[in-house]
Amino acid sequence: MPARRRATIVAAAVASIAASAALLPTWTAGATVVDDPTVDAGTRATFQRLADAVFTDRTQALVDGGRSAKPLTDGFSGDVRLSSRTARGEDAALTTLEGRKDLLARLGEKYRKADTAVTLDATRVTGRTAEAAVTETTTLTYAKVRGDEPRTTGFQAHHELTFTADRHGDWQLTGIRDTDQGMAVNTLAKPSVKAPTVDDTMPSAPRAATTYPAPAKPKTLTGTALDYKAMAAYAEKYWSNYNKDYPDFNGQGAGGDCTNFVSQSLKAGGWKHVPGYVYDYTKWFGNADIQSHSFIGVNEWSWFAQNSKRTTPLANVYQMDVGDVLQMDFDKDGSKDHTMVVSYRSPQGVPYLTYHSTNTYRRSVASIIASYSNAAFYAYRT
Repeated sequence: MPARRRATIVAAAVASIAASAALLPTWTAGATVVDDPTVDAGTRATFQRLADAVFTDRTQALVDGGRSAKPLTDGFSGDVRLSSRTARGEDAALTTLEGRKDLLARLGEKYRKADTAVTLDATRVTGRTAEAAVTETTTLTYAKVRGDEPRTTGFQAHHELTFTADRHGDWQLTGIRDTDQGMAVNTLAKPSVKAPTVDDTMPSAPRAATTYPAPAKPKTLTGTALDYKAMAAYAEKYWSNYNKDYPDFNGQGAGGDCTNFVSQSLKAGGWKHVPGYVYDYTKWFGNADIQSHSFIGVNEWSWFAQNSKRTTPLANVYQMDVGDVLQMDFDKDGSKDHTMVVSYRSPQGVPYLTYHSTNTYRRSVASIIASYSNAAFYAYRT
């Protein structure tokens, strides 16, 4: 073989090796890669503590004067820590939540303290990835801005955290995902929505305004066929500890358990079953064994409520009183996505909603408007 040809082949081989080396993971160059790491009890405990720090930082950003100069997540390094990308994302999240706090203050609402606790429910490890399912339980104490606020609001939210091991086997938090509806006060992700469910043969509820104060629309709470206090008591009893006499629809597609929970509350206050075919929107019934679509579906409930004349529309969300129902269309596509019930109304006219998916207790309508200002709202007098 001619020397020139041999030299060309050798040069091509060297170039090929160099190109292949460039395609290898960066940690192979001058670094030792550990075997797939394991997650022991100590590592799981650190996952839990980091998750607690993430959601505590988020909640404190909503508290008047609550955000510290150094987030709790900054205290994690070494074996378990935030990735640089996640850290930047959390910094942006805290800034956004502080903006929400300022908007709430303009709407007349502040929180003076908060308590957040996170439990680790399960951990799944696949190679160099670990997924941790956690439950966040948060209680916020209202500051007395108007003087008639309830004492607290609270929620339970479920999240999945993704940890990825680097070349040294250290775990970095690389992803945070809400696994329920995403309606917590410290949540930034857009709630999941179902494909539009629109039926032109059914009545379309009018949208409600969100301006405060609203024109007076008094509601008679006593001496009627319905027991509105019983509706509120039911909602506040089962907002986080579900009634085992009914199925739980959380995690079963977009929408979750919200309308099922509201229907249970209305039933506790005197709404009677209308038996029939489950797909017939003029029927309404639900128990442990069977539920009509109008009992558990957001749009289907609205159609039944209007067809049956059990509700009348309210022009403004601030006109709602105990036992009234609020629905939301997050993306204004004509299909409603979420249902809530009023369990408390302050003397100065602010309704507070209790709901499932995310499980929430006495969240003010002002807070919901501040978080979802682009949504369409529908208010029903029951």
